[in-house]
Amino acid sequence: MSSATPTLQACRECGAGAPLDAHFCPQCTKILPLQRQADYFSFLGLPRKLNILAADLEQRFRSLSREFHPDYFYNASPAERRASLERSSYLNDAYRTLRQPETRVEYLLKIEGLAPQGPQEASRQVPPALLEEVFALNEELDEIRDLRAGGAPADAWRGRLERARQPIEARRVEHEAQLQELSARWDAAGSETERRGVLEALRDRFLERNYINNLLAGIERELNA
Repeated sequence: MSSATPTLQACRECGAGAPLDAHFCPQCTKILPLQRQADYFSFLGLPRKLNILAADLEQRFRSLSREFHPDYFYNASPAERRASLERSSYLNDAYRTLRQPETRVEYLLKIEGLAPQGPQEASRQVPPALLEEVFALNEELDEIRDLRAGGAPADAWRGRLERARQPIEARRVEHEAQLQELSARWDAAGSETERRGVLEALRDRFLERNYINNLLAGIERELNA
């Protein structure tokens, strides 16, 4: 038995074949049920790239929103109404995910089989240089908490906390630049070996970026305590 990925779907209304990424049957024009083989990129008619023009994404989203709107299927068959609702919901999820660079990277890693496996994995991926900074930051935070607990005024510890944030913030800026560079490399990658290497680098940078953002959020909580 062949295990090849299907390239066509059958229209339930007329039985004609339609491409998996088609939204309407090319024969009878009825809306097609949502195929679970689809991904957000192909659903919106986009290549699997990380640099997407915001205006193009917006235009595709609005156009499909009109085509799938349940009001147009009020008097249609139950199967068509269900297909309209499914496609509208999937379209909203796709738009929310792909319009932000960070969620776009995360989604790409997921559909390429390299999604992070939880927060424990993120801590293992942090480079030693960053771990040293985290150790220094935690020591500083402990001293600041002692100052606060001893009744020290905010002026006595707030400046230290701001200074402790600076190297972590610098790391965040550095990682954002690395993610942008790797995104461009992914879009230009040709061979499967090159694509895999870029994906693995993207995954590492993404895990580190989440770790850094958590550190900055912790500092912000201390500032607002």
